[in-house]
Amino acid sequence: MRVKRSIFAAMASMGTAGTAVAQESDLIPGQPHPWQMGLQEALSPIEAQIHWFSNYTLAFIIPITILVAALLAWVVFRYRASRNPVASRTSHNTMIEVVWTLAPVIILLFLAVPSFQLLTAQYNPPSEPELTVKATGYQWYWGYEYQPSEVSAEAEAETVSFESYPLLDDDRDTTGKADRNVYPHLLAVDNEMVVPVDTVIRLISTSADVIHSFALPSMGVKVDAVPGRLNEYWFEAQREGIFYGQCSELCGQSHYNMPIAVRVVSKEQFAAWYSTASGSLEDANAQLTARIQSGDSVAVAGR
Repeated sequence: MRVKRSIFAAMASMGTAGTAVAQESDLIPGQPHPWQMGLQEALSPIEAQIHWFSNYTLAFIIPITILVAALLAWVVFRYRASRNPVASRTSHNTMIEVVWTLAPVIILLFLAVPSFQLLTAQYNPPSEPELTVKATGYQWYWGYEYQPSEVSAEAEAETVSFESYPLLDDDRDTTGKADRNVYPHLLAVDNEMVVPVDTVIRLISTSADVIHSFALPSMGVKVDAVPGRLNEYWFEAQREGIFYGQCSELCGQSHYNMPIAVRVVSKEQFAAWYSTASGSLEDANAQLTARIQSGDSVAVAGR
């Protein structure tokens, strides 16, 4: 167990170091950017481990690709027909057979161990989840339902459920979401899923029609939403702000416009939002936005 924790700690630290450039830039995290080559900035422990494993895997892939390309070029040059009119009849080489059998096995073992550890961490939260949110996929929007028994004790234990539709351009001004840097085209929604920061969130995903997939890249979340089935995942947001994802399973003609927006706020703000949302979601969102804009919290992710 101690070895496993140390490996995960190393993963998190290396993943954070790998995204230092993104943190120092003016780009808003939690959403894709033009000409982006790598993964989105890691804003959760699992995504930090995913970053580390991605870099770790590339440390094997790049040398192997270079080696194979070099060997192929050497064989093409050295054994071309003009230089070897009589082809070699060699049919067996014990050393070569042993090397190309054992080398891939050893490489796969080095990849398998951290891979299984990451997979285990993805489905085993570090502590009992403090909040459960059920996300239901529809053609083409999301519905969210909060589990009242597991909401913060400061909030009223009443059911909160609502739908989250893509934000229409005509509604940007009336909803106060005209800034396309904060509320990007094809990613912004009318009602964000609101969760508290530094809290283990259990996400239950399902669908009411066809197969969808709930994907939030910066949080390391990607879980299928299958009709008649409940899939469970977890995440823990480490920064306040608005973070975006999309349905990542082809689900029909409007699949391209089925965004996911998660607003991460302080625990106190979440408790106040939940208490009001149990009666009026519109009032709860308006009050939350007013608190954020007044400087009570960070309005834009990472700023």
